[in-house]
Amino acid sequence: MTETTLPETRGRLTPGRLLSDLTWLRAGGPADWLFQPADAEDLAQFLAALPAETPVFPMGVGSNLIVRDGGIRGVVIRLGRGFNGIAVEGRRVTAGAAALDSHVARKAAEAGVDLTFLRTIPGSIGGAVRLNAGCYGTYVADRFVEARAVTRQGELRRLSAEDLNFRYRETDLPEGCVITEVVFEGPEEAPETLEARMTDQLARRDATQPTKLRTAGSTFRNPAGYSSTGRADDTHDLKAWKLIDDAGMRGATRGAAQMSEMHSNFLVNTGGATAAELEGLGEEVRKRVFQSSGLQLDWEVMRVGEPAPEDDDPANG
Repeated sequence: MTETTLPETRGRLTPGRLLSDLTWLRAGGPADWLFQPADAEDLAQFLAALPAETPVFPMGVGSNLIVRDGGIRGVVIRLGRGFNGIAVEGRRVTAGAAALDSHVARKAAEAGVDLTFLRTIPGSIGGAVRLNAGCYGTYVADRFVEARAVTRQGELRRLSAEDLNFRYRETDLPEGCVITEVVFEGPEEAPETLEARMTDQLARRDATQPTKLRTAGSTFRNPAGYSSTGRADDTHDLKAWKLIDDAGMRGATRGAAQMSEMHSNFLVNTGGATAAELEGLGEEVRKRVFQSSGLQLDWEVMRVGEPAPEDDDPANG
């Protein structure tokens, strides 16, 4: 791809941008181009003029992502300033897609609106909607009103819950569609009560998860027991971490990649791990769990891009 094939923009276009320092796992290769739009109109005009055959990958803050060592072909879109505002009116909270989940929870709590489930979820609002993120029994689907987005064709759209079809860690967000803003509605409660709840949630998280290390949050989805809306089904209690433990993979390593000793469903870069090591260890965990339990773990961490030419297939490594 050459610079002349790309549309003019008021935002920032960077060729060959290394993505490792934009992901929480600090691994991965370059994007052909990184595009940081100035605003939604700039994004829409860029996508409308971008050749249809050029791949597009919307990227949040990289909290739930492995970028393979060969990088990403096409244009990676990353929203920044201009897409991180938070406004509260009554029980409704409007947040830019680049706003951090934790910031939205805190701002809402200050206004007496309960979005506390977002407080301990890593990442930004756009990604939270795309994956129907949830915690403590509440999911994005439970508080979602609508989203505003730009399609791959450059059209501005409003997306309803029906459009997105929320499921456990899944939605039907169209390929190449970029969420720009989200409206939530939460129950009202005293700000001090909400603040105390979030403080307790943070304490519990920090006591059980390796929050100070380079991770991407939960690596694998719990294998079963969730309704179509993404809410837990109490008739099942299968936990990925327990299956990993039973397969003897707590603390397992591959190069500088490790399954956390503290919480075995967290994949950790202990220092200098390649994306191939991280993904390869994850695939080994999936293989061992299947051998041990007959159950298939599905990745919760998104893996994108191409392996480096010299990399082996992680599934065979």
